[in-house]
Amino acid sequence: MINNNRIVPILRTDYLTLIGTILKIANVSATVINAKDVEGTFEVTGSGNAGTKLADQPVKSLDFKSGVTAGVVYFVADFAYDGFKVAGTAVETAGATVKKDAATLYTATLSSGTVTIAAISPVAD
Repeated sequence: MINNNRIVPILRTDYLTLIGTILKIANVSATVINAKDVEGTFEVTGSGNAGTKLADQPVKSLDFKSGVTAGVVYFVADFAYDGFKVAGTAVETAGATVKKDAATLYTATLSSGTVTIAAISPVAD
């Protein structure tokens, strides 16, 4: 970003805030979820359809806890991305391959116990 003839670095939180604003403009209602730790470990809890979520920092791992049967999470993958879990068990994802670049925007959709990844942002292949 250029500010008063200087280059100012854009932080990942700025990037995720921008994504949240774009989702709001596009009339996509997403609830922000916070990581459990600084590494980027996330959990989606509740029962039934968890709705649409936005991870507030790059994701190392995300667990759709038991009771959650469906949901969508918008996320960028951390450089140390480990993948997704359903009810605490690691699962192979379907769809797009996740790049560990902390820049590409993806959705992870849980349905019938399967997590499907879709790349959304322009930096995706």
